Amino acid sequence: MSTRRSRKFWSLAALIPVSLGLLTAPVPASAAPAAFTHPGVLVSKSQLDFVRDKVNAGAQPWKSAYDQMMGSTYASLSRTPKPRSVVECGSYSNPNNGCTDEREDAIAAYTDALAWYFTQDARYAQKAIALMDAWSGTITDHTNSNAPLQTGWAGASWSRAAELIKSTYSSWPNAGRFATMLRTVYLPKLLVGSNSNGNWELVMMEAAVGISVFLDDKSSYDQAMTRYRNRVAAYVYLSTDGALPKTVPGSGLSTRDQIVNYWQKQSTFMTGLTQETCRDFVHTGYGIASIADVAETARIQGQDLYSTDVGERLRQALGFQSKYQLGAAVPTNLCGGHLNLGLGPVTEVGFNALHGRLGIAMTNTQTLTERQRPAGTNNLFVAWQTLTHAGNPN
Repeated sequence: MSTRRSRKFWSLAALIPVSLGLLTAPVPASAAPAAFTHPGVLVSKSQLDFVRDKVNAGAQPWKSAYDQMMGSTYASLSRTPKPRSVVECGSYSNPNNGCTDEREDAIAAYTDALAWYFTQDARYAQKAIALMDAWSGTITDHTNSNAPLQTGWAGASWSRAAELIKSTYSSWPNAGRFATMLRTVYLPKLLVGSNSNGNWELVMMEAAVGISVFLDDKSSYDQAMTRYRNRVAAYVYLSTDGALPKTVPGSGLSTRDQIVNYWQKQSTFMTGLTQETCRDFVHTGYGIASIADVAETARIQGQDLYSTDVGERLRQALGFQSKYQLGAAVPTNLCGGHLNLGLGPVTEVGFNALHGRLGIAMTNTQTLTERQRPAGTNNLFVAWQTLTHAGNPN
């Protein structure tokens, strides 16, 4: 698609009812689909079939990304799950009682679910099921200060794994127990949201949206999507927002000083800046990943968020952070002239949607995305997105 067509796309997007100016107050509940599409959390059947064909043909970058995944410890068929009843997670992983174990078992379950689909080797489906069954038969709660974040990180991976296995494998006797776990242990902590740094609520809503799809829960889906859209508007700044970034309703941020302090003491706002840019790019990357992941799940469910201000904020956030991650000089009015880089493997989903499907030029994001391939996992909730989304037209 040409650059000229790209400009036309965004001019049309500006005409849609969900305009930037309406996002200063809670947005209307985003209607869940009449019937959920399965599999439909982050990846669809047509996307998975595309990847399987590419891997079987030895095509790049999918084959190298597949080899990376299959060679990881997450794909090991000898993995032993480490469930516990109460997962206790404090700030800076102190204490870390089951937190790493839960996150990594959840990533492993998703990895095994993908391996099952691509190889059709039932051992991988059974391993994913064993991991999920171990946790659903044990866990009762997440506690301590990082409990909401932990619930989001683990819940995002659990929902992807469960959705794939339930939709594509013939037998999972304890699927109902796993659903009960997600409904009673995870959703209550997720749906209340968070006023911490924005990556918290974004991944919490990513997990809540994914779980809602798995559970066919329209009410929870709508609640999570409304919180997500408010948070996206308050996480990525656009010049059209005005002198100050938007805030989430109920955040308690009402003065310029409060907002500047929340934005890591950054007082000059520029398009593409995120609420955590001046903290570090690692956490900023978490937020960007969840923005893209939820938009992708919504797309599979028939809701095009890429053509709303969500897509524009995602595009600008990717481009802004990619520019500096690639080494551009940092101006003195941005984070005091110093950035803590380390964006992570978080660009594939958004880049594929906006550039690959919609044809929008994203030079810096493209350079960084291609340089980082194959993108692996951040060992928290992002995993194997070069494999699942690079150049995927479906």
